[in-house]
Amino acid sequence: MPPSHRAGPGPRLSRQESLFPLGDLYPETAGDPSPETAGEPTPGPARTRPDRAPAPAAPSPEAARLLDVREIHAEPAAAASPRGRQILARFPHARLIEVDSHWRVPHLHGNEGNVERWVRVKTETLVLGVRKTLTTRPNGRSADWIAPGASNGCAMACAYCYVPRRKGYANPITVFTNIDAIIAHLGRHVAGQGVKPEPNQCDPSAWVYDVGENGDCSVDALICDNTADLIRAFRSWPTAKASFATKFVNRDLLGLDPRGRTRVRFSVMPPRDSRMLDIRCSPVAERIAAAGDFLEAGYEVHFNLSPVVLRPGWEADWGELLRHLDDVLPPAVKAQAAAEVILLTHNRELHEVNLGWHPRAEDLLWRPDLQQAKRSQNGDTNVRYRTGVKGPAVQRLRELIAAHAPWLTLRYAF
Repeated sequence: MPPSHRAGPGPRLSRQESLFPLGDLYPETAGDPSPETAGEPTPGPARTRPDRAPAPAAPSPEAARLLDVREIHAEPAAAASPRGRQILARFPHARLIEVDSHWRVPHLHGNEGNVERWVRVKTETLVLGVRKTLTTRPNGRSADWIAPGASNGCAMACAYCYVPRRKGYANPITVFTNIDAIIAHLGRHVAGQGVKPEPNQCDPSAWVYDVGENGDCSVDALICDNTADLIRAFRSWPTAKASFATKFVNRDLLGLDPRGRTRVRFSVMPPRDSRMLDIRCSPVAERIAAAGDFLEAGYEVHFNLSPVVLRPGWEADWGELLRHLDDVLPPAVKAQAAAEVILLTHNRELHEVNLGWHPRAEDLLWRPDLQQAKRSQNGDTNVRYRTGVKGPAVQRLRELIAAHAPWLTLRYAF
């Protein structure tokens, strides 16, 4: 089960169940009659309007599929911020519930019963918070730096995702509304680095910042402008480049004019694995097909070959995927593409959670006969493939890439 400090639902907190006075958050637009002067009753949440946020556009079919937001748990400062108001305007019928902290929503994170509602919670619930700690950490793998993310959690439900391991029994999207502070922090950090002194595996000339470590920026863009703001910021920093991995094709991003300063890393795996493990994600073929459009729109386009799940037939299926990449990708994509290979890492607590909502996935992910304990870079205790199993598998992936996609630069494999 998840760690003991998350095991119980915690005390019932009356403040957690109270509603904000929405009229205080959403003043009437100038020139509109107030309910009092109009002689009408006070409107409910569905009729309130923010004073700054524009009227929300109709949701795209993709957004409607992933998000039917019915409740928003929000810290007061987050809800009252301009970005918070934009989100509330986008989901005007959602019930707004006050919370002291985005990390402490007892009936979400501490409620074991939510495991059975794993996907429904992701569909119907958002959390809004203010990110208190703004720290940029060194990385050195796919990015030079890990930026403080503008979100945590995801509306998709990949069975192997590492983010839920720290969040107990539910993992909806938490949006951090102080995007201006996040971007200001990044601007200072970029300025402090100066010009990159020499090439490395991350990039030959730019400092690369992973801006989506604990979420999917393509999905976040369905909710608010945090992703757009980050892309606009990085296009003005000539020594830096944003980077994020995604399993969701959001074509609205094509209009943001990144000017080569944002790297999109489409995560791909054999469709046979993806259908079982990449729950609610764009199909793998759709991600690959989008690569040319994103490059043409001004993004750098790379790939994550991950996670590699070892099972009978995995080599043949990865070979077929690499041949498909070679067959369909435009020459311009191939000329600038790079990739990383990441073999599956799993976790006992996540294994227990998955058994409650998607046990078939664990037939692929939980293989004690092939796995051993591992201390990860972030300090977590996980399981990975045994040393005598993992090394030969990594070498085999390198051979498959050399045979079927020799144009694909391999940044690293582990």
